[in-house]
This record gives sequence, C-alpha cells and structure tokens, in this order.
Amino acid sequence: MQQTMARYTWGGDEFLFVEITEGMSLEANFISNSIANALELQQLAGIVDICPANASLLVRFDPDILDWQQLERAVRALEQEVRAATDKVLRTRIIEIPVWYNDPYTNETGARFREGYHQRPEGNDLDYAAEVNGLADAEEFIKRHHETPWLVSMVGFVAGLPFLYQLVEREQQLQVPKYLSPRTDTPALTVGYGGCFSCIYSVRGAGGYQMFGVAAAPIFDPAQRLDDFSDFMIFFKPGDIVKFKPIDEAEYRRIQTEVDAGTFRYRQTPIDFDLSAALADPNKYTLSLLEALNGI
Repeated sequence: MQQTMARYTWGGDEFLFVEITEGMSLEANFISNSIANALELQQLAGIVDICPANASLLVRFDPDILDWQQLERAVRALEQEVRAATDKVLRTRIIEIPVWYNDPYTNETGARFREGYHQRPEGNDLDYAAEVNGLADAEEFIKRHHETPWLVSMVGFVAGLPFLYQLVEREQQLQVPKYLSPRTDTPALTVGYGGCFSCIYSVRGAGGYQMFGVAAAPIFDPAQRLDDFSDFMIFFKPGDIVKFKPIDEAEYRRIQTEVDAGTFRYRQTPIDFDLSAALADPNKYTLSLLEALNGI
C-alpha cells in the first residue's frame, strides 16, 4: 500500500478536498471510499455531503457548525487508520447489469455523429474499439468487456452516472479514446467507454464516450418506483462491483416490460471486497467475485 499521505486543500469556507494521488489506482480508490464510509459513520454535526471520487474525496460542511480544523483532524486521523489497517476490506455488493450490446439506438446515434466528431468515420464505435485494442472484431471486444467484473470508482458528472474500472491486470485493461468532439445526444442508459473507464449514461444528453450498447433497466429513478430505489433515487454507490450480462433484443424487451410494471429487480448480493487479494492475483480474485454472483 502506498504510504505517501494525501494532499489537503480548501474550496472557499465550505469544502475540504483530499487528493489521495494524482492518478487512479485500486489502492487510491479503496482509501477514498474507506475514508468516506468511516467519516459517514462518525456522523459529525455540520457535514453536508461526502463525495468520494476516483483518487480523491470532497467533503462539504457548514463552517458555522463544524470548525474546519476539527474536520481536517478527523479526516487525517481516518486516513492514517485506513492506511495502517492490516485487513484492507470494503463491505459492498456485486450486481448484474443486463446490456443489449451493438443495439440499434446507439448505432443510429453514432452514425449521426461520425463526420467531424469521430476518429473513424466508417463502421461503428465497437468496430473502432476493437481496432484500437488490437482485437479481431466487435464480438471479441464485447466478450472482453462483459466477462470480467468492474469497480464503481465514483458516481457523478450527471445524476447517478457510474465510472467503472475494470478489475484485471493493468496491461489487460481495455482502453478507448473518447470522441474527437462531444456529441450533443446520447441515448439514456448507453454503456460508454472513454480512456480506461466504462460508464452508463443515466439520462439522455451530451457525451463523448464511445457507445457500445444500452442497459435494460434504470440506474436513476427520481420517482423511486422500483424496489431497488426505495432508499435513494440513485442506484449505484462507489465501491459497487458490476458484472455486465449480454442480452438479446427479446430479453431487453422482456426486462423493459418488468420495468414498466414496476416489478424489475437487479440480481445482486453482498460481498467483502478484499484489496490485498485483488492486487495479489487479479484473475483468481475476479473468479471468486463471479462465483458469489452465480451463487445467488
């Protein structure tokens, strides 16, 4: 575990920014999420919001209630505890996300934004992603995308959008450049990819990530109609583990019917994410995560 302590800076008189490292890593993300969880459990009066990110943490607080020096001391103490802990374990869950890959909605949108927006005017985003990763074709890229689990490293940018980091050896990670210029349209629930991060667009809107398919069920439900949103309108939490499941059009339509009826539930199960095991043997550890999901 990297022992260099985080950098602490302030945004006005209401925000504390904790930069764990300059670049994303499993270690940095684990520290960020662990500090955030521990700080939430302390229930310090005056904390308004705690926002863990890829390799950092933002805390909003009310300076009329919570002294800034007290907050910094509390967070620094938690950072030291997290770094010194022998067991690097985060209580979380693994979730199955059904995806219709190579669907007509993202393909039609991509076709409207080829000229002047995209590096490869011919083909679609999956063809381009396979090419830049040295893979045989789009089907091989899809297989590489769904066969391993992903870590939700942060949630944000737009409401409920998860950033997803592939749990494989770094040299095996898929990487795809973003569009040359952002699109002005992206279908809701598009599964996208930019750099080393995958994502799911929670709502329709602008975007610059390559588009590979559409998720079948909501991840943002302001009305909280579905049972998975009974506690909060946003489904994903930092630290969640995601396993994409490829589905065809018939299965996509069936799930949509369940969503419309209010009966859809995600397949998910609680797990303990063990950072040391994940770093020691990523391939073996990801198999154990998938076994937990298959055992539901």
